[in-house]
Amino acid sequence: MRFIPIRSGSSGNCTLIESDNTRLLVDAGLTGKVVIKALEDIDIDPATINGILVTHEHSDHIKGVGILSRKFGLPIYANENTWGAMKNEIGKIREDNIRFFESDKEFILGDMCILPFKTPHDSVESVGFSFNQGGNKVSIMTDIGHVSNNLLDAVAGSDLLLIEANHDEEVLKVGSYPYALKRRILSDHGHLSNYNCGIALSKLYKTGVKNAILGHLSHENNYEPLAYETVRSVLRQNDIPDCDFNVMVAHRDALTGIFVV
Repeated sequence: MRFIPIRSGSSGNCTLIESDNTRLLVDAGLTGKVVIKALEDIDIDPATINGILVTHEHSDHIKGVGILSRKFGLPIYANENTWGAMKNEIGKIREDNIRFFESDKEFILGDMCILPFKTPHDSVESVGFSFNQGGNKVSIMTDIGHVSNNLLDAVAGSDLLLIEANHDEEVLKVGSYPYALKRRILSDHGHLSNYNCGIALSKLYKTGVKNAILGHLSHENNYEPLAYETVRSVLRQNDIPDCDFNVMVAHRDALTGIFVV
C-alpha cells in the first residue's frame, strides 16, 4: 500500500491510501481545487479515486467532499449519523454515490479490508480507520480527546499510523483561545495533546507499531518541532530508543511524503 498525507492540520485534512487496484481518500477538508491540484502533483487522476471515506462532519474534514463527488462521480462512505450531520453542508449527492458503513464493523472496498472504529470526539459519531491489505496495515486516528483500550486495539500492529498530536497543553492554556474553546480541546472528547500522543505511541510500540506520523497539529497551539520533540521525549522516557521508532510530522499546507508499506 501507499499512504500519502495530502494535508493534515486544524485547517484541513486529506489522506490518500492506495493498493494495486484500489484508491481511497480519507476526508477532504480542503477546497476541491486544492485536493485536485495535490493529486495531480503526484500523478493521480482524481477520476480514478474509488471513494471518499469520511471520519466525521467537521468542516476541516468535509469541505471538499461534495464538489469532488459531483465533479468526478465519487462514492462517499460514512456512517448514517455522520451522513445526517453533513448532508446539508456538502450539497446534493447522487443517490448511487451515498454509501453507508457501520462503525466498529469491517467492510471490503476493492482489495482492502477496512475497519472504521469509533473515536471520542465532539461530533455525532466520529471514526478512525484501519486498512488491511496483503498482510500490511495502515491506520488513521485523529480527532481523539483521549486514547482508550478500544482505540489501541483497533490500530495495534499497524505498519504505519497517522495519529493526532494536536496541541501543547501549556501553549494552549496561555494562548488567546476563549476559555470555553480551551476546555473543549482539553476535554475527553476534544483533541489529543503532544504528551498524550507520546504515551499512546509508547503503548502501541509493544504491539509492533514502529512508524508514526504526527498529524492534525493546531495552527495556534502547536508547531512541528515542538510536537516531534515532545513525543520523542516521552518515547525515550519509556525506554524506546530513537533508532527503534520512526517519528515524522505531517504538514498542514504541503504534501508530507509518499510512504510505502
